[in-house]
Amino acid sequence: MYYTYILKCSDGSLYCGYTNDVDKRVAAHNAGNAAKYTKSRLPVLLAYQVCFETKTEAMKTEYAIKQLSRQEKLRLIDKSSEYKTVLNKQPVLLLRSK
Repeated sequence: MYYTYILKCSDGSLYCGYTNDVDKRVAAHNAGNAAKYTKSRLPVLLAYQVCFETKTEAMKTEYAIKQLSRQEKLRLIDKSSEYKTVLNKQPVLLLRSK
């Protein structure tokens, strides 16, 4: 499985990426061993994640999210939080390829 994720940085900015292990990647960000962008904005918090079967789907979604405005990204995060609250689960959406 592959994931596209959004982090909330300590300065309030958002960072989007993809990985095959979200927990390990967030830990790497918080250790300062992942992206140059997040290294100076620690700590980071996982705000959003979505799961895919293929790396290509995760990468395409990362690109699409990066094209969104900050407000659109925040709405996406808010919607996933509402989904989590309703289902009382982690905000992970599983999208299967056709």
